[in-house]
Amino acid sequence: MASNEKTRSVRLPNIVEALIPIVVMMGLMIYGLNFSGGGYVDAHMPLAVSIVVACIIGCLCGHSFSDMLAGMIDRLNATMEAILILCTVGLLVASFLMSGTIPALIYYGLNLLTPQLFLPVGCFLCAIVGLACGSSWTATATMGIAMLGIGAGLGIPAPITAGMAISGAYVGDKFSPLSDTTNLAAAVSETGLFDHVTAMVSTTAPTFVLALIAYAILGVVISNGNYDPTVATDIQKVIASGFNINPFLLVPILVVIIACVMKLPGLVGVTISVVTGVLFAVIFQGVGSLADLFDMLHYGYGFELEEAQVAAMNLTSYLAPSGEMTNAYETVSSLLNRGGMDHTMGTINLILLAVAYGGALERCGCTEALFGKLKSKINSVGSLILATMATSLFCDATMCDQFLGIGVPAPLYVDKYDELGLGRNMMSRTLEDCGTLWAAMFPWTGCGAYQQGVFGMSPFTYFPFAFVNLLNPIYAAITAFLGRNIFWADGSYTNILGKTKAGKPAGAPAEAHEKAVKNLEARRAAGKAPKISA
Repeated sequence: MASNEKTRSVRLPNIVEALIPIVVMMGLMIYGLNFSGGGYVDAHMPLAVSIVVACIIGCLCGHSFSDMLAGMIDRLNATMEAILILCTVGLLVASFLMSGTIPALIYYGLNLLTPQLFLPVGCFLCAIVGLACGSSWTATATMGIAMLGIGAGLGIPAPITAGMAISGAYVGDKFSPLSDTTNLAAAVSETGLFDHVTAMVSTTAPTFVLALIAYAILGVVISNGNYDPTVATDIQKVIASGFNINPFLLVPILVVIIACVMKLPGLVGVTISVVTGVLFAVIFQGVGSLADLFDMLHYGYGFELEEAQVAAMNLTSYLAPSGEMTNAYETVSSLLNRGGMDHTMGTINLILLAVAYGGALERCGCTEALFGKLKSKINSVGSLILATMATSLFCDATMCDQFLGIGVPAPLYVDKYDELGLGRNMMSRTLEDCGTLWAAMFPWTGCGAYQQGVFGMSPFTYFPFAFVNLLNPIYAAITAFLGRNIFWADGSYTNILGKTKAGKPAGAPAEAHEKAVKNLEARRAAGKAPKISA
């Protein structure tokens, strides 16, 4: 058997073979979402079938099943920490709900925010939490849920609020040195972490400012006639009836931030935050039974009031974004009945299948077959940036995993970045500009599925309002084609005005850096790259 493995002839799939597992997956997803009559709309079974198809293609190309399995397991091993964090995030949400932390954020937020300021201020706050946590998932699961409640009280449609929270959370995630995708992009590009973060500022900061302006304008437009102050007051009544609300309940949020400032490992920081939430639930909300604590941490928090309590409040009915009549109690219940480890199991199942599928495609060479020949046609910075982002988007949409959207294009194009005299942080920035930000657009990716679970709506519903995620790749591509916003191998930077200033070179392997600098000098001599301004 061993000799057969050694003599087995392995080849890359042809274009048709490479597309088969992708077409199968996309076809089954389109059927479920549009033509099944609502009978089955999840991504789990399409992915399971597509894994089988990808393995068959791999075997036809000479791989053994054990080799294909090894490819899937390699990818799964690389994402196990993220999966464990997802389990603890479920615990974190439950603990922050039963302690009253998230309800307190909603309660006080309704006092501090106006309809006009809610969107830009909320986006900024979500960015701060994302930066502190190093996780867009944690930011949306805590601050994002709170914002959804505050937005409901201010008359802001839920998809707009969700898009705003997504934008802020991903800005913070991208700039955080604790973020898994930030570290991954720097690692696969073989550049320094803070070189990478510095490069990301050049595209994410401008789009963040544009998004804040857009949210401010949108807030003014929406606030004209939609805001009913009785809704906010009723939401506060319901929360105050179900929780002991006081400012100390905001301390668990500070614990999350302190843990991140201390640079504790992600799992350790989240675990400490969960313990804090549990202690606050015992101290302030009177949860005294260990069985009750375990039940809520496992299955999620259940918010419920007695019918007599609800009737005594005389709550005003109002038209929900769904078009149905509702009241503050139903709104609060829909927001606070969530969390728990069990609540994340469906998402974890999806992520396991998505990563295994991506690993199978990667091992049998589908991506290399589809994009490998594209490199020979790339001869400019703009076309390289566009090709990198297109490959990232393709991997996000077809491999269902943002880690593959970052990790797969890197080895495909790294020599092209050196050939054009670009800095390695230019590649790392580009991988995140699309691979991270647009991964939340598809309901069948791990990111999209998670955010759909948090906000209770399809990514197709909220993504048009996630202005940072939407605009960042577009801004990066346009400026690259205009010859602006470019980091070069010698450390120089061409700014948005077209001026090239000297700077410190980004981290890179010594041999690759030397090669890239020589290529840059040759391109400058030929007039194909800008010279450093005096």
